[in-house]
Amino acid sequence: MKKSRKILIVDDEKTAHQLYKLMLKPEGHELYHAENGCEAVELYSKHPDIDLILMDIKMPEMDGYEATQQIRKRSKNVIIIAQTAYAMASDRKKAYEAGCNSHLAKPVERMVLLKKISELFDP
Repeated sequence: MKKSRKILIVDDEKTAHQLYKLMLKPEGHELYHAENGCEAVELYSKHPDIDLILMDIKMPEMDGYEATQQIRKRSKNVIIIAQTAYAMASDRKKAYEAGCNSHLAKPVERMVLLKKISELFDP
C-alpha cells in the first residue's frame, strides 16, 4: 500500500486547488491549502510534518521562489515541487536555485504528478 502523505498545495487559483484535490485525495493524501507564499510559510511553520509542497511560482504577496527560500530556512527535508506555467530551462534553474527539488509545468496531469511524487519519495 502506498504511504499517505501530508501535502501543502500553494496556488492562488481556486480551480488549481480543486484539481489537485481531485488528483490527490483518492490516493489517501491529507491536503492543506495556501493561496500565496505568506500563507504557505505560515502553514508550514504550524505543520512542520508536511511531506510535500506543490509550490506555484507566480502568486500575489510573496511568490513561490521567496516562499521556498523561507521554508528552506526551516527545513531542508521537505520536498518542494515548483509548479508553473513557465516551463523554460531558465525557469527550472531558478526554481532549483530557490530550493525546489523538482519542477512541473502547468497544466499538471494526474499521472505525471503521481509519478513525480513516487520518484521523489521512493527513488
